Amino acid sequence: MSERPPLPTRDDYVAWRTVTTRWRDDDAYGHLNNATYYELFDTAVNAHLFEATGTNVRLLPQIGVVAETSCRYFREIGFPEPIEMGLVVDKVGTSSIVYRIGLFQGESDVAAAEGRFVHVYVDNAHGAGNRPVVPMPDVIRAAVEPLLRP
Repeated sequence: MSERPPLPTRDDYVAWRTVTTRWRDDDAYGHLNNATYYELFDTAVNAHLFEATGTNVRLLPQIGVVAETSCRYFREIGFPEPIEMGLVVDKVGTSSIVYRIGLFQGESDVAAAEGRFVHVYVDNAHGAGNRPVVPMPDVIRAAVEPLLRP
């Protein structure tokens, strides 16, 4: 029988962002709604790209579209405490980037949840429906390579 991998800790991540939770983020059971986790993952990745590139990444000729997401939940979190989001990159390919995002709330050094988020870069010249996969822009590569962890 295989052992579970260790739970992610703060030391596993490179870049950080803190977000405020909102009353509406909790579901009927009093913890963070599952959809909100995915919004946080998207925010962590794209806020980093906007800041690290100094450009509006939506306007680049090649854009990153989400090809895969997942979440592993370890403990409940929710309103009213802020959430710290740790970001790390597992892989940078020619056209894709694999991110991991850890969510932390309170003093714990162990993540409450961890997301996997994959961007694939596509040509944005013709809009939705006609976007072939292309190499990522150099400005994006330069923004994510410092987040790589061996």
